[in-house]
Amino acid sequence: MSATQRALAPPELCANTVRGLVMDAVQAANSGHPGGPMGLATVGWTLFSRHLRHSPGNPDWPGRDRFVLSNGHASMLLYSLLHLTGYDLTLDDLKAFRQLGSRTPGHPERAEAPGVEITTGPLGQGFANAVGFALAERVMAAQFNRDGHEVIDNLTWFIASDGDLMEGISYEAASLAGFLKLDRLIGIFDDNRVSLDGPTALSFGEDVAGRFEALGWRVLKVADGNDAGELDAAFEDAKASDGRPTMIMARTEIGFGSPNKQGSASSHGSPLGEEEVELTKRALGWPTQPTFLVPDEVAGWADECRARGDALEREWHTKFGEYHAAHPELAAELERRRDGLLPKDWEASLPRFSIDHPAMATRKAGHVAINAAADVLPEIIQGAADLSVSTNTTIADSGDITPGDFSGRNIRYGVREHAMGAITNALVAYGGLRPACSTFLTFSDYQKNTIRLAALMNLPSIFVFTHDSIAMGEDGPTHQPVEHLAALRAIPNVLTLRPADANETAAAWRVALQRTTGPSVLVLTRQGLPMLQPDAPVDRGAYVVADGGDATIVATGSEVQVGLAARETLASEGIAARVVSMPSWELFGAQDQEYREQVIPARVPRVAVEAASPLGWAKWVDGGPVVAVDRFGASAPGEVVMEALGITPAAVADAVRGSL
Repeated sequence: MSATQRALAPPELCANTVRGLVMDAVQAANSGHPGGPMGLATVGWTLFSRHLRHSPGNPDWPGRDRFVLSNGHASMLLYSLLHLTGYDLTLDDLKAFRQLGSRTPGHPERAEAPGVEITTGPLGQGFANAVGFALAERVMAAQFNRDGHEVIDNLTWFIASDGDLMEGISYEAASLAGFLKLDRLIGIFDDNRVSLDGPTALSFGEDVAGRFEALGWRVLKVADGNDAGELDAAFEDAKASDGRPTMIMARTEIGFGSPNKQGSASSHGSPLGEEEVELTKRALGWPTQPTFLVPDEVAGWADECRARGDALEREWHTKFGEYHAAHPELAAELERRRDGLLPKDWEASLPRFSIDHPAMATRKAGHVAINAAADVLPEIIQGAADLSVSTNTTIADSGDITPGDFSGRNIRYGVREHAMGAITNALVAYGGLRPACSTFLTFSDYQKNTIRLAALMNLPSIFVFTHDSIAMGEDGPTHQPVEHLAALRAIPNVLTLRPADANETAAAWRVALQRTTGPSVLVLTRQGLPMLQPDAPVDRGAYVVADGGDATIVATGSEVQVGLAARETLASEGIAARVVSMPSWELFGAQDQEYREQVIPARVPRVAVEAASPLGWAKWVDGGPVVAVDRFGASAPGEVVMEALGITPAAVADAVRGSL
């Protein structure tokens, strides 16, 4: 410890400062979770002031360690630590905790406060995000580090609560982390034995240490989470890898210091109350006034932490300068990818299928497209939930990521859809990678939270879902999605793309890879589809496939062919129907009124057809008929199921006749 540090406040005073800020902010907001942060105050302070490699003056410094607060309800712990260690988060920001427009919302949100790496809230998400950050570091290190030049070399730390460990996603993520031997991942389990409803013994009695050891983790124990010396030793031990991820079990007391609520669930999710706050401050030897007190000797730590961060950053930039001199092309590529830039004319790599190309399932077209793009975009990596032979997303010229070898570009997630989604989000958030993950559309329900959080964070994660409708056939209604398209389209800032042929699929990949402000969902078929036209303007959301002035048939995906067959039937009766392919509602809705009117004229009867729920289609057909599916499917060949459930050219033609 430096002479400057010795002149600063000791850990106990700093931890009590955190507790005071937590109590005051939660009390001022009249809502929040004071208990966990009060119990974790010494844990958090010891980590942020002594062990976490970070630069408060430059939160985006590439060489920093990543920290994730998985129990996001304990957000005031993180906000207090960020303020006290010198980040641009003021006392006024803390006083605005949970208020409209503040930088300190109830759960940490990426890009709201500096130093918040990723949005956590739903328990377990942050645990899996941390696994994703640790995986990203290893993948990027394998791609860019060279002998004597380790410019990617950071740890990932996270704090998790008992609630995080109860959620299934944490088991999925911990299992994968142990299997892959992510030895630069360090978790801290807040072992306070209390949850919202009461003691964890009400519902949680497992041997946590034994669980993680069985999953391939090293387990360290801290008997007293208020003993800074014991924490120091555990953190130092954790940083010395033994080839496994590490879980530190820290025994803490929820609501520490509160005479009447320490160790009680009553301090978990509600303010302590003014009287109890005063009693707690007195018990801690803390002034009752003023509120939001930060003693000068504690405030001095901000300068110390900034100076330490600046020194770490300078040291890293020196290393990067040496790396740049030795490997200029690699250094330039690393900077391009971290800046999120795409190479010039990369789109030329994407396939273009001739009109007479044999029918092709869009999942197979997706395989061609992702491999073509991957040839020129090394940042693309992909993973599947034990379905790569079905979703067709494997990068063919690259191996798998395996324990201890992260040079491949294919991640075998196993049957872990929920963790796969959260890990994908963290791979994006880390910087320098463009990951995609895939499973069947019906299993998107397992990933709904992760897709929603990607949208909330504006992360350009790519989710590929195949077997997109009742037409996938014999596996039956458990595997035939019906409501899923409507559910995905209902999430703000999600771009849903359901292409109608191979060229639309390639264009959909182009749109997804160019997108920077939110996730893209590609919804692909199992069955083959004929080619429509070589140049599909998917980026405009919808376009005319076949013209006609009497009525407009709007369809997506495989149902564009149903619309075209209906058009032929109607033509034999003298009815000229236009067929519009609408691969993306969101992109079409973003076009100007002139283009939308050009494609779907307002004064012409409209009919929609999609082998899914009709929910939401009324907007696009102005209340006209929708040929859709309002029940679960059936087990039979796909064409038989489509016929039985009325997704047929005859049904569409009838709907058109009825609308004229």
